[in-house]
Amino acid sequence: MEIELSVIIVNYNGVKYFKKCLDSLYQNLAGIPFEIIILDNNSNDNSLDYIKTNFPLVKLIESKTNDGFGKGNNKAVKQAKGKYLLLINNDTIVLDPLLPVLDYLKSDEKIGVVGINMVNGDRNYIPAAGNFPSVSNLFQMKKLLEISDEFKKGSFSKSYYEVDWLGGSFLMLSNSVYHRIGGFDEDYFMYVEDVDFCKKISDIRYKRVFLPNYSYIHFVGFTKTKNPMLIKGYEIYISKHYSGINKLVITLALKINKFVKKLKSSLGEK
Repeated sequence: MEIELSVIIVNYNGVKYFKKCLDSLYQNLAGIPFEIIILDNNSNDNSLDYIKTNFPLVKLIESKTNDGFGKGNNKAVKQAKGKYLLLINNDTIVLDPLLPVLDYLKSDEKIGVVGINMVNGDRNYIPAAGNFPSVSNLFQMKKLLEISDEFKKGSFSKSYYEVDWLGGSFLMLSNSVYHRIGGFDEDYFMYVEDVDFCKKISDIRYKRVFLPNYSYIHFVGFTKTKNPMLIKGYEIYISKHYSGINKLVITLALKINKFVKKLKSSLGEK
């Protein structure tokens, strides 16, 4: 049977997550002809042996270097046979059948990418979508995630929402759209590459859609220790998507944010 969906997982030392992640995928991909491709970014745990022993049907790509999330996905997608792609983190558990999500993506040729509801290990809501960067939300980054009151609370009244960007831990899209935008920008190592990815989809006038009625667990989220990487990601984003006076103003907003974060860290504030 012809493969319809290629599931892409970029791994680095994530062996402890694989069983639950892959078991949930095999369970919730019922009705979809699929393949699973894992790109291993030179892990030094026993990820490779574990996958080969326990999931021999998985296509395993062994990188000799750790090239980050975006480049890892780009490498793996080159070997994908599916018309559609699911890019998903290894530290996840899919909670609902994915056939309706794929059917929704296929229902409208102008949908560029689809994401679903994200929860943590305690099943508490975590924002999985956001607004594109602006002066106001780079000055106060929590506003990046404040699309509406519903997105603040995780209490949704509609079956779908068009958003600016979707988190990179779960992205479903067509292989053709992925290649049309050139995949992930490899200047990003980790963080903000998903925002940039969705911006490129927006630039070709395709929708980014969030489906709240389907969910997945994501265990390893963002912590404040990773703020420097986040700031660096937005510096790269600004360099690519802004120019002139707008670039100067939004760069200033980010610099103020960076200074405040550094000051709070030095004072031991949480």
